[in-house]
Amino acid sequence: MPVTKAGMARRAKKIKLLLMDVDGVLTDGRIYLVPLGRGKVAEAKVFHSQDGAALKLIRKAGIRTGVVTGRRSDVMEHRARELGMDFVHEGVEDKGKALDEILRAGRMRAEEVAYVGDDLSDLRPMKRAGLPMAVANAVPEVRRAAAYVTRRPGGQGALREVIELILRNQGKWDRAVGAMAGGPTSRNRGRR
Repeated sequence: MPVTKAGMARRAKKIKLLLMDVDGVLTDGRIYLVPLGRGKVAEAKVFHSQDGAALKLIRKAGIRTGVVTGRRSDVMEHRARELGMDFVHEGVEDKGKALDEILRAGRMRAEEVAYVGDDLSDLRPMKRAGLPMAVANAVPEVRRAAAYVTRRPGGQGALREVIELILRNQGKWDRAVGAMAGGPTSRNRGRR
């Protein structure tokens, strides 16, 4: 569902919550199962540092974040805590119902949510979200349902791209970057 630049700006200005899938969006979709012996395995996922930095940036700009995923993962729980995520819904069979729960808990309307997905299970929340987005390597049905498709694939800076789009349209990008960079200090002010 292509959206004009003006339409994108209108939608992005309303966003108060950025929700995303995990495997294929926050990660590149690969799940590493490392054998520990005696039938036990450890799970490993790879996260992109630019996505993590951008997620911290959007929170500093006053926008809440969260994940909705079909899998349960100690690795994801750790990463969500590290990033200060507001909503973590794991082991979800129906992501549309999870979105309803999050909207009630957060006292928000669906139009205030941006949702980033990559696979068929993401279609229900995407169809309700005010700003549905897909990563570049999403399945065709998800790309068609998105108002915006990233240039970068999931787990490789796609969320960084989404966050910049939202914050620029809200007029918060420069201030958020300045706050993250620490701004000029008295020691280095005026020096070249």
